Amino acid sequence: METAGPRTRAAARLGAHATREEQRKRRPVRRWQRRRIGEEQEEAVFREVVSFTRDPLPARYYDKDTTKPISFYLPSLEELLAWTPDAEDSFNVALEPLKCRQPPLSSRRPRTLLCHDMMGGYLDDKFIQGSAAQNPYCFYHWQCIDIFVYFSHHLVTIPPVGWTNAAHRHGVCVLGTFIAEWKEGGRLCEAFLAGDERSYQAVADQLVLIAQFFRFDGWLINIESSLSLAAVGNVPPFLRYLSTQLCRQVPGGLVLWYDSVVSSGQVMWQNELNEQNRIFFDSCHGFFTNYNWREEHLDRMVAQAGERRADVYVGVDVFARGNVVGGQFDTHKSLELIRKHGFSAALFAPGWVYECLEKRDFFQNQDKFWGLLGRYLPPHSICSLPFVTSFCLGMGTRRVCYGQEEAVGPWYHPSAQEIQPLFAEHRPEGDGQGWVKTHCCLEDAWNGGSSLLIRGVIPPDVGHVAVRLFSLHVPVPPKIFLSMVYKLEGPSDVGVALELTTGDAGSCHVGGISTLSAEASSRHSPRPLRVPPTKLARWVGRCGQQLSGGWVQRCYEVNLRGCVLQDLWVSFSRPPGSREQEAFVCRLGELQVVDANSLLSPLPRVQAVSVSRVRWQRAAPEEEEEEEEEEEEEEERRPARLRLSCALHWSYPLSHIRCFRIHCCRATGSPAEGPPGPEKPALLGLAFVNQYRVVDLAVAAAGPGTDGRVEFLVEPVSREGFLVPKAEWGRAALLYSWPHA
Repeated sequence: METAGPRTRAAARLGAHATREEQRKRRPVRRWQRRRIGEEQEEAVFREVVSFTRDPLPARYYDKDTTKPISFYLPSLEELLAWTPDAEDSFNVALEPLKCRQPPLSSRRPRTLLCHDMMGGYLDDKFIQGSAAQNPYCFYHWQCIDIFVYFSHHLVTIPPVGWTNAAHRHGVCVLGTFIAEWKEGGRLCEAFLAGDERSYQAVADQLVLIAQFFRFDGWLINIESSLSLAAVGNVPPFLRYLSTQLCRQVPGGLVLWYDSVVSSGQVMWQNELNEQNRIFFDSCHGFFTNYNWREEHLDRMVAQAGERRADVYVGVDVFARGNVVGGQFDTHKSLELIRKHGFSAALFAPGWVYECLEKRDFFQNQDKFWGLLGRYLPPHSICSLPFVTSFCLGMGTRRVCYGQEEAVGPWYHPSAQEIQPLFAEHRPEGDGQGWVKTHCCLEDAWNGGSSLLIRGVIPPDVGHVAVRLFSLHVPVPPKIFLSMVYKLEGPSDVGVALELTTGDAGSCHVGGISTLSAEASSRHSPRPLRVPPTKLARWVGRCGQQLSGGWVQRCYEVNLRGCVLQDLWVSFSRPPGSREQEAFVCRLGELQVVDANSLLSPLPRVQAVSVSRVRWQRAAPEEEEEEEEEEEEEEERRPARLRLSCALHWSYPLSHIRCFRIHCCRATGSPAEGPPGPEKPALLGLAFVNQYRVVDLAVAAAGPGTDGRVEFLVEPVSREGFLVPKAEWGRAALLYSWPHA
């Protein structure tokens, strides 16, 4: 008999539980008034009396030292079964749906899985709103992988939301891990597998609900504990039920089984798919082999896997522990054999380049590692618009917004990572001198914390060199707008141009564009716009201009009909009259490809900004401002500065945005005097959901008979990558005062 699915049960639980919880936890401080600012803007105003009474925050959701929201895991079966969606869980929900990609994951092309295992997991990546981590681990070769598994040794490993957002942005699906190990893991498995179907279905329903709620794509099931015959007999129906329910609730969901337990219930790593573990492979979407295989294992698996060879993920331990093929910088030897036999590959712990090698050489080592694998990792293509990237890695040594420096200091925020290009060295065929190479660059940025550094050489007998940055498969609308922001380093007159490749040449009509050559008839060079179209002037008024920091923006408008956009290239051409070898260094700050008509659609405003969960702390003595002598007596009773923490919530359709930028303005004054004069907002951070937790914001203490005032501004960043006018921002002010004597 068919049971109710996890969506139905979740709805019932949410209706009864989350509604009450959200009302309690999001109850704002007492609203004072709503004030109109100018012709179009409104500001919600809230009043708070300063109190140092602590309202404890649930430890699962907030870091005990900083009270910042964190991603979490579930360490026990009891906590898994008891979990229900809570208001606090919303911080950890991914903004980015899984982007359309080609070929789809369902194709028979061998895939590449990355299993991220690093020092127990939940390191700096657990901070949902980012951290000030110096030299954190960062992965950016997304176009070369298909599946990302977040691995730890906790029972239920829920991927930190920053990884899910970054992976989904690149069309890479994300799996959590369900792991049971040693004797304790055996007792746990007996508890839910040795009984009747209701026990294992309850566990499966919870795993489905968690993946659905947090918006990731499935699970790696890793049971490394011996099982009784009763328990191991229920593993196949557990996997089938989990796989079926997951695909009903999570489109494209995946359940993979790790090679450990065999059909007898014993833990016996086989290092291959065979008759002892095939029953588990037949019950889910794929099989992840152990790492100590040889080529004869691969030979035998060809017949075992049949037409499902792409569903066999041959494990490769990048640390090269045990008797393995390849590993470390010889991992390409493993990939060569795996691809030779038509299997998918599962790269375990490629963070080896970060953990075991010099941190100062991390980017160089990471590029070397993935570069050696390049011939065995066919990239997948992104197939949706808008396509916008500033090449930001989600980290940096400073923050920049459209060429203007906003803050100096290290930061790390995986959700803020933008779409990354193909990192490679390109050498034109038949030429031994010309080359182009791409690198990450933290030294300069147009928007975010990094840019793309392109270095190269144009040899004397060649007019230009080019490098492919992105593989796309986008059926384009009739008119697209393209933009490129770049700057050349040093004295150079090398020409920089954006090029694109189109498919469906037989029916594809291209206007406003030049074909490069007869032998490359599908690659074109758009002509830059000298004057932006009148209708788009609000968005692209800077086209063709020299921007701050030496950046230049080039804009293009292209008319297409019946075309598929396939690749984006950047070309570098020698200056007119030059016959010498030309070396160049170029930084790319942004690329945009958008439907021109989408820029004409009005953007909604941020609505209903509220302030709640207010907490006050006295500033530490070293943070106190020096006061005049006549104020010392008063300051003995009242601190000169306070630390404010609070929760902001607002309403906005998330499908319209890349993120929100949260700002604040601080002042003191009397409520009768109205808001203080204009003050430049200070950036607090980025949000990828309709909420943000302000943590330990330094504010001035209110004086006698006056109110302290802090204003919060919520700036939506459009998916097309353009600045949104302040009239569409959300605003809320918090007025605070001391208790009456």
